[in-house]
Amino acid sequence: MLPKTEKVVAQKLINQAREELEEKAIMNIIITASFGCDTKRCENEDIWKDVKNAEDFMYQRKIFYSSSRRSEAIKSILNTLHLKTPREDAHSKRVSVICEAIGKAYNLSDDEIKELRLAGELHDIGKIAVDEVILDKPGKLSQEEWEQIRRHPETGYRLLATSSRHYDIAEYVLAHHERWDGTGYPRGLRGEEIPWKARIISIADSFDAMTCERPYRKSFTEEEAIIEIKNSAGKQFDPEIARVFVEKVLGNIW
Repeated sequence: MLPKTEKVVAQKLINQAREELEEKAIMNIIITASFGCDTKRCENEDIWKDVKNAEDFMYQRKIFYSSSRRSEAIKSILNTLHLKTPREDAHSKRVSVICEAIGKAYNLSDDEIKELRLAGELHDIGKIAVDEVILDKPGKLSQEEWEQIRRHPETGYRLLATSSRHYDIAEYVLAHHERWDGTGYPRGLRGEEIPWKARIISIADSFDAMTCERPYRKSFTEEEAIIEIKNSAGKQFDPEIARVFVEKVLGNIW
């Protein structure tokens, strides 16, 4: 409530508050807020009508800015994760490239390949909620630590589903740790219940994890990773995507 204040002055105060918020960040995440204002011009005017007008204006601005703001927030969260654990940055970029290669092997459209690349880059964004000590732990995880790790697909889904641009990708991120035989998480989906692009991310993610050294184990050679993928086809992986990946992307005999 701003007594004896013209609407133009109130709007200037709103703009100032918005600018000051945008200059601040918590863990590299930009803070945003929506504002609205209206002015009561005479004593007989219903103040609640003015409050409603201000609220309506606020929601109009929120709708106008929400999509771009949410995309910016997602970028900030991903950057924060990668600053916290640079290994995750490198991993997400490699998974993105592998997803693109599989998409090209299927002759997908440019738009679908672009979506796959982005999904590969964002697949582990939910790890922002996992303690970096756990992500880099060289030894065996405790049950509580493992539960934190297992929640990252759901966290990623909740982050991405708020943005219309990322809504489909959110579904792939949620399902990228499901397994063909139904023993994966978080929902225990089986076979073709798992979104097709999530099945692609699963193979890309696993291949990169196998062939890159981790704090808790040495890396596989490409040949060892191929053997593991073949053995896991029809169990962990979609057997058809596994075959296409080995034959067309890696150029190996199935």
